Amino acid sequence: MRKNVFILLAIVSALYANAQAGRMMFGDTSRVGVPFSKDPHVVNFEGRYLMYYSIPPKKGVAESGWNIGIAESKNLIDWEKVGEITPAAGADYEKKGLCAPGALVRNGKVHLFYQTYGNGPKDAICHAVSQDGINFTRNATNPIFRPTGHWNCGRAIDAEVCEFNGQYFLYFATRDPDFKIQMLGAAVAPQGTDFNREDWTQVSREAPLLFPELSWEGECIEGASITVQNGRMYMFYAGAYNNWPQQVGVAVSDDGLTWNRLFPEPFLPNGKPGEWNESESGHPHIFTDNDGKTYLFYQGNNDKGKTWYISNKKVYWKNNLPSFEADE
Repeated sequence: MRKNVFILLAIVSALYANAQAGRMMFGDTSRVGVPFSKDPHVVNFEGRYLMYYSIPPKKGVAESGWNIGIAESKNLIDWEKVGEITPAAGADYEKKGLCAPGALVRNGKVHLFYQTYGNGPKDAICHAVSQDGINFTRNATNPIFRPTGHWNCGRAIDAEVCEFNGQYFLYFATRDPDFKIQMLGAAVAPQGTDFNREDWTQVSREAPLLFPELSWEGECIEGASITVQNGRMYMFYAGAYNNWPQQVGVAVSDDGLTWNRLFPEPFLPNGKPGEWNESESGHPHIFTDNDGKTYLFYQGNNDKGKTWYISNKKVYWKNNLPSFEADE
């Protein structure tokens, strides 16, 4: 008991120190009693920031499943939980769970893309829309996307949707038919789309767009997140499975289809021994604010996944390359 108290005090002290230093450290304790927040995605909507993130099944509640939490902030550092997205009545496709949100703002509405959870190779990407960023109406054609092709298992997770060159790209993670290697694919829809199922055309038909090749990427590339800088797409992605450690890499593309890594080593590595993100710095979201400034949100922990915090770092751009250091 005394040991647990000391551990809790150490965590609180570390979080206080981080807060004093102006670092975001967000952990939703509502589901399991300890900080547990994953897969962040942020939008600037109606004068405040909204962050969508994955929350685990409720402790002691059978069949509650993974769901999506919503937090609000005015400064990208201090966050307050303001809602949850749980399975919709009658939506059998998501009754086992939903998570890994990605969002965009279009014509005064928040469009949310998320995955079903708990269906193995049948997990797929879904879409919902909201007037206020909190309450969502499901797309009648859900699930809107699952991949085909001999190279994948038919599963789609970790949706990222962005507009580029007059169309929308949907990036997703999937696995090989043996369910071992995680990799990235994409689909496109026309600019005027309602994001319905029939609007999406898979463009990675014969092979993945990006798959693990570097040693630190292990057997997994997932969690793609896109920012457009000077007419080029920059993808921040997670390499390796959770706590291997998972770390963040960056790739660049001029057409959304052919991707080249910018660095042979992780852009954002896991923390050093004893740091809050010793076990991983993973599942990135590169958030581009209305003023063009960019911030890298990511998840981390130092206990092999017993807890999960979300933090962020400002990203600067020098000679079309991302950096954590300001250009003096």
